[in-house]
Amino acid sequence: MDSYFLGGDIGGTASRFALCDQAGTIVQRGAAAGATGHTFNAESRDRLEESIAAIAAQITKPVDAAVFGLTGYGPRARGDIEDMLIAALKLTRAKIFISDDIELAYRSLFALGEGHLVSAGTGSIAVHLDSEGRLFRIGGRGILIDDAGSGGWIGLAAVRALYRRLDEEGAPGDMHLLAEALYAAVGSDDWSDMRAYIYAGDRGRIGALARSVVDAAEAGDACANAILREAGAELARLGNILIARNGNHPVAFVGGVLKLHPVIAETIRQRLAGEARFPALDQAEGAARLALSFFHAASSGPSA
Repeated sequence: MDSYFLGGDIGGTASRFALCDQAGTIVQRGAAAGATGHTFNAESRDRLEESIAAIAAQITKPVDAAVFGLTGYGPRARGDIEDMLIAALKLTRAKIFISDDIELAYRSLFALGEGHLVSAGTGSIAVHLDSEGRLFRIGGRGILIDDAGSGGWIGLAAVRALYRRLDEEGAPGDMHLLAEALYAAVGSDDWSDMRAYIYAGDRGRIGALARSVVDAAEAGDACANAILREAGAELARLGNILIARNGNHPVAFVGGVLKLHPVIAETIRQRLAGEARFPALDQAEGAARLALSFFHAASSGPSA
């Protein structure tokens, strides 16, 4: 009988899955509503259960084993999430591997201990998984503390630079292109509206301001260009810390920020004290192939 292996990537905005056969060929893909691993919160738990049920309803083959990565996952949630997967997919506990989304990304790109990973989207974080499966993590402390180089960081850096200029000179001056792009994104040039936009606390909306910075940079705004270069330098810094503390391995950079503007990757290459890689990463597909690797009859199972 054929075996099929499920990979799931559960994100706050959307959830995606891929199913592969025992040869590693992807035979089905799909999506469901976003969710998180915050099972301690009743509303989040319900969203996750609904997302897993929606994935299960789309699958047309019997699932032999599954690997899931979830944003916001912590080990205390493992039992709850396993119970959801068992109920929805008729799996046994021994055929399930769960991690957070950043560990899933690492395992999709590298064998244990063979690389470093810097992920930059709305937030940023950097990790190394050693040969024993122990996770070393830096950054990722949230938009209010230090998601350096991320979309949220770029947006806030631009707003900060603009209002410092306005304090100093009373007008944007040579930052007028950046000002216009930010005002257009917010829908107003009034400080009270900008303040409400930022302090509403929506990470996604703040991160979306990074697109405005790119628009201004492409129109010739020197300050916007400098912010994007600084973002690249901050992401390279994370990679350099991983190299310094965990060995000179290749550093993979992934996430939406890398697609914003070429200057970000260019700066990373210039500043990184090692090999920079910019792989295309489909985490759901990677998770499906990890499930095959971990749980195929010839495999001894996942490490750590």
